[in-house]
Amino acid sequence: MTFPARFEFLDEIRELVAQTAREGGFTEKEIYSLQLAADEAASNVIEHAYDGVSNANLDITCNMRGDTLTITLHDTGLSFDPSNVKTPNLKADLSERQIGGLGIYLMRKLMDEVRYESNLKTGNLLTMIKRRG
Repeated sequence: MTFPARFEFLDEIRELVAQTAREGGFTEKEIYSLQLAADEAASNVIEHAYDGVSNANLDITCNMRGDTLTITLHDTGLSFDPSNVKTPNLKADLSERQIGGLGIYLMRKLMDEVRYESNLKTGNLLTMIKRRG
């Protein structure tokens, strides 16, 4: 599905993920985690890849194959290198924590696999995979 890349469409994105995950047999607790990962991913695209762009779109697919859910997000915004994002220090006092990086950290913690590809011609592709159970 294609959504306008705006924060007000995050509810619809979360619902798409939840519907696919429910049909695939995930528990409600797992569905919440999947929605959180998708929400963080979409928010990052909206905030960073499309910073200042008001008419951009975000393509999202959710597919179940066997016991595996694959969520992909495709955008044509600015690319980035996720390896440059430092793991946040969750034990540091809130006033001392570095801003940013928590969304990627959560995606990696909540999903079994997270892959990011960037291509100047085709755009950016984020793939997140979660196996049931």
